[in-house]
Amino acid sequence: MPQMAPLLWLNLFIFFCISLLIFFVMNYFLPPNSKTKPAFKSSKMSSLNWKW
Repeated sequence: MPQMAPLLWLNLFIFFCISLLIFFVMNYFLPPNSKTKPAFKSSKMSSLNWKW
């Protein structure tokens, strides 16, 4: 039914807004992942000169 199309788009828009709001709230309140130090760290790999 064509007359139902605006209601469908309204529901999709509301769902999108709520999802976006939840995304921003979670990004604001949840801390970022802390970078753990790798178990294997070679000093040779970190001091390589990549310029030929």
